[in-house]
Formats: sequence, structure tokens, C-alpha cells
Amino acid sequence: QLAAPAALEAALAEIKRELHLPRLPSRMEGYDISNIRGTAAVGSMVVFEKGKPEPSHYRRFKIKTVSGVDDYAMLHEVLKRRFKRSSDALATNSWAILPDLILIDGGKGQLNAALSAIGESGVKSVPTASLAKENEEIFIPRKKEPIILPRSSPGLQLLQRLRDEAHRFALGYYQKIHKRETFASVLDTIPGIGPRRKRALLKQFGSVQGIRKASEEELAAAKGMNQSLARRVKE
Repeated sequence: QLAAPAALEAALAEIKRELHLPRLPSRMEGYDISNIRGTAAVGSMVVFEKGKPEPSHYRRFKIKTVSGVDDYAMLHEVLKRRFKRSSDALATNSWAILPDLILIDGGKGQLNAALSAIGESGVKSVPTASLAKENEEIFIPRKKEPIILPRSSPGLQLLQRLRDEAHRFALGYYQKIHKRETFASVLDTIPGIGPRRKRALLKQFGSVQGIRKASEEELAAAKGMNQSLARRVKE
């Protein structure tokens, strides 16, 4: 079991050896992108310290500069923003510490997008790899053929865990954003809820999420609202 300290040490040592890393990957960062047809696109950064998740260092990114379906460009944006923060003089520990390994969910295309972003960011070389789900192939720079580790390999299992955690975290954020944006667009279709009432509701409840959580009575008591309109919102 990878939970045991000795097993984690063996897994980290195997990753260092098989991926030709300069040092043991004590801090690993996993990245993934989540979107459906380019909508509500988000990225995730998860951190494993000595083989274990460190949720206080996880970060989420709402994609700002890419429209449409372009996972490579989205990944490029996320990595650029992450390493821009690392050079900030006021960077917190999560941003300031450079990882011993970056793992990208995907294949060679995703790896190249990540390498491009890291190179443009001006940070010193950060070991980077990608893990493609279909055949669990590991891609590293300057190596044409993928690295294939046995499915029973502790190193592979730890990399899978990191990749899957990045995917889980990105998907959770995507679902939250998508739900919020869907509700906001639904508000626009409710008869009687025009731009003015929508702005008033947002001002009173702070966000779309706040409107969603408000009771029918609270909505009815809001400026410009009544019981009938509140009922339509809750429907």
C-alpha cells in the first residue's frame, strides 16, 4: 500500500529514476483543464508533498484569455499564471516554492504546451512530464518514445493518484462555475426579472450563488421583488 512511508519513499525513488529527475520529487504539482466545448473553462493545480496530498496548497484557475475549445492554450495560460505568481515578491509559500516535478494530465501535446509556458515564464528549468490516461504512457522532454511502467509499479500508481486528483479538483470547480453560470442565464429568461431586478438581487445577495441559496421569502422581501417573482426564481 502506498500509504506506508516506506512505500511512498520507494515510489518517489522510482519516479526519480525512471523519469531521470535531478532529485527526489518531494514536491509534485499536478495540472488539469476541465470544460465542455470551451464553456466555463477552468484549470487546477494540486500539490503532493512527499507523496501525500497537501490541499492547503491547491489552487484553481478560471480561464481568462482563451475562447472556444483549446485545451493546449488553456493549459499554457494556467502554467504562465502559476509561474508569474512564483516570481511575485509577495508570493505565499504555495506559489513561491518551485516543484521538483510538474505532471500534466495528457499526452505529448499537453506536455509541449506546458514546456512552452514554463519557458516563457523565465523560471529556472522545472522537470515536467505528462501522463496519458488511455495507456498510462509517461512523456518527458527530449524523449521521443513514452515511458511505460508496469501497472503494479508504485511510481506509476503515485503519478496516477496525482493526475487523478488534479482531474477531480478541476472537475469539481468546473461543475461549480457551470452551475453558477447556468443559473445566471436562467435568471435572464424569467418573465419580470429584467436587468434592473437582476442587478438589485446581485447587490442584495452578493452573488449568483447567494441568490440561489436565498429562500423564497428572502427573495420576495428584496427591493423590487414580490412573492410571485420570488416563486418564479425558485422554480
